Amino acid sequence: MTDSAGTPPEPEQSVSGDEPPPPDTGARTDSGPGARNDSDPGPATDPHPEAAVDADADTPADSDDTVAATADADPGPEDTDTAAKRRRPWLRWTALGVSVVVLAAAGTGWWFYRKLDGNIHTDTSAAQELDKYARDRPASVVHDAENLLLIGSDSRAGSNSAYGRDDGGSQRSDTTILLHLAADRLSATAVSLPRDLMADLPACGRPDGSTSKAQFAQFNSAFEIGGAACTIRTVEKMTGVRIDHHMVVDFNGFKGMVDAVDGVEVCLKEPVEDKQAHLKLAAGRHLLRGEQALGFVRSRHGFGDGSDTQRMDRQQQFLGSLMKKVQSNGVLLNPARLVPVLDAATKSLTTDPGLDSLKDLYDLVSSMRGIPTENIRFLTVPRQPYVYDRNRDELVQPDADRLFTQLRQDLPIKVVSAADAARSKGADKGGGGSGGDDKPDDPDPSPTPSASPVYPGTNAASGMCG
Repeated sequence: MTDSAGTPPEPEQSVSGDEPPPPDTGARTDSGPGARNDSDPGPATDPHPEAAVDADADTPADSDDTVAATADADPGPEDTDTAAKRRRPWLRWTALGVSVVVLAAAGTGWWFYRKLDGNIHTDTSAAQELDKYARDRPASVVHDAENLLLIGSDSRAGSNSAYGRDDGGSQRSDTTILLHLAADRLSATAVSLPRDLMADLPACGRPDGSTSKAQFAQFNSAFEIGGAACTIRTVEKMTGVRIDHHMVVDFNGFKGMVDAVDGVEVCLKEPVEDKQAHLKLAAGRHLLRGEQALGFVRSRHGFGDGSDTQRMDRQQQFLGSLMKKVQSNGVLLNPARLVPVLDAATKSLTTDPGLDSLKDLYDLVSSMRGIPTENIRFLTVPRQPYVYDRNRDELVQPDADRLFTQLRQDLPIKVVSAADAARSKGADKGGGGSGGDDKPDDPDPSPTPSASPVYPGTNAASGMCG
């Protein structure tokens, strides 16, 4: 064919691998063996184009669908980047969600810590008063052994007004316990000091800035005169034991701790009714909470002869049951269960500066969690009715001094039931149980260092219901 000028057209140039491909015009370009290649010899035209199309379509290996499928199965870099970008928002939201949860948990934990830490009241006045008499105080004898004075206040001020009239904010120590923690933290001994015990009180600073005179008076009046500092100095003078820390708990604090562990079980042989303590219980087994628990440990007129001696024995048994429940239920090892107990305890707790933070209290409690319940002992200092007033008590010597020596030197103490203690004491008087050197040429037999003194008491393993 020629153009209108009669000039023959230029022959078509073949597309080689060295030349760029022609621009895409939207027309189909075959790449299989059936596609036309002008460089190949052969007929210029196909006499049966329909057959060629059919043959081309019947060759799977050369079909466009196979090429497309291959492209889908092996995505290029651009497709991979697009899929990754689609997944990235989900990764971002997941990371953000985890971060929010972590921050919320941390914030909640910090809020609880600040709350509990802020509950504790610090008795700075007692620390200042004790510093004034630092030279008069006994020295610590055994490293790592600790002695704490636990004071139950009978203050009727504020939320405690339901338990009596507030006479100007005065208060006395309703219960006082000297708690000794052995240096190896394998035993603890809690010694109750009767509130009616006659004792030598030192001159103490009063809240109004004046100073009381030294006097021989009822023990619990020391707290009324000079607060915790005067009580500590009275106990140190009586026992020779250095008090390392002190805690003051009021009525509501005690109730809160009992409620935080879902009550404490007690067993009664006889029914009890004490209107003053708001307590009425039938004989048998009871789970005491809050108000009933407080009435149980405070009651004097509903049990036996109404003496303070029986009340202290009952307090010791109740505290033993409380400790047993705390340890057996894993409260000390479970922060979720420990927090409510600490919250209840700290709400009405006053301590010295050495225990006025949650960390200090937690460290103290943690150091006790390995003590077996049978090695948590409760007893009352040896005492008897005061010779000049049967309604008061006095120390029994030398039994009391020997107990104080054992505590001071971190030596073992054994407690048994009152009946067993009486039999043991009778055997000692008969010469069969003292553990001393009974040779005829020894005019002053003394106990061997290995012999542990025996006192009437109980332990946390016993509980009130066995």
